[in-house]
Amino acid sequence: MASQKKTRPKRRVKIIIERHSTGYVAQVLGVKGIVLGEGDTHKGALADIKSALKFHIETFGEYGSC
Repeated sequence: MASQKKTRPKRRVKIIIERHSTGYVAQVLGVKGIVLGEGDTHKGALADIKSALKFHIETFGEYGSC
């Protein structure tokens, strides 16, 4: 019998992106720990925060640490 990979329902988080004089800063709400991203554009900051969140979950687990 082939092993079946268990999948969890996707958890929704809120991402806040703010424009600053030097670019954009993004942060995730509802995740334990600090997850930040930045970029020259809104799209760049969003891509960076998604990458940072993925790394955070892979490293610390779905609910983070701290």
